[in-house]
This record gives sequence, structure tokens and C-alpha cells, in this order.
Amino acid sequence: MFRHISFGVRDLKLSGAFYDAALGPLGFRRVFEDATAVGYGLVSGKDLLCLKLRPAAAAPGPGFHVAFSASSRSAVDAFHQDALRVGGQDNGPPGLRPNYGPHYYAAFLIDPDGHRIEAVTKAPPE
Repeated sequence: MFRHISFGVRDLKLSGAFYDAALGPLGFRRVFEDATAVGYGLVSGKDLLCLKLRPAAAAPGPGFHVAFSASSRSAVDAFHQDALRVGGQDNGPPGLRPNYGPHYYAAFLIDPDGHRIEAVTKAPPE
């Protein structure tokens, strides 16, 4: 459905460090960067998430978040733990969310600009 999603960010260096930490455990990496943008994905030159430097950036309001797929519970744990070390805010620690399904394991963060993100797996325990 989506080619990519873009987030406006006020500090590209800070946001880049946050997303490097958050997305690395999920298998994503920087696939391009320049002075005003950083793209994340799986294949060079093909971003799935793009951070764009915008001095007046503001995150969408309540009810909006982006959920990233994780391959395992340990990847969800690392997403949360690694991103907290570089300025992320906890918005829900790693754990089962049985109201979403018996194996729905997720963690929630708020990035330095206020974007709400999640990592989730439905894989059974490792």
C-alpha cells in the first residue's frame, strides 16, 4: 500500500541516531542520506521511512502511530532498549498485548519529535 512514509524532524542528527538505534534491531538500515534527509529500509536507495529536516516539524496528534514489524520478541526488546538510550521516550514497555491476540508482543516509543512508533511481532516465544 505505501511506498514510504516521511516524518518531518527538527534535528536530523538526533533523529538519525534515534532511528539508527530503534530500527537496527528490526533489520532496517540507512539506505540513503544527505544534508536534509535520511532514508531507512532494506535495499540501498529504496527508503521505507524517510526523515526530512523541517525546522517547524510537528508530529501528528493522538491516535496516529506507525508500527514496524519485528522478527522476534528479542528484536522488540532491543528496539525499545536501544532507542531509550539515545533520547526515546517510553510509551509502553515490551510485553504481550493479549487484547490484540495471544502472541501480540510489542513495545511503544515516542521519538525526539513526538512521533509515536511501535515494534510488534506475532511470533510465538523464542
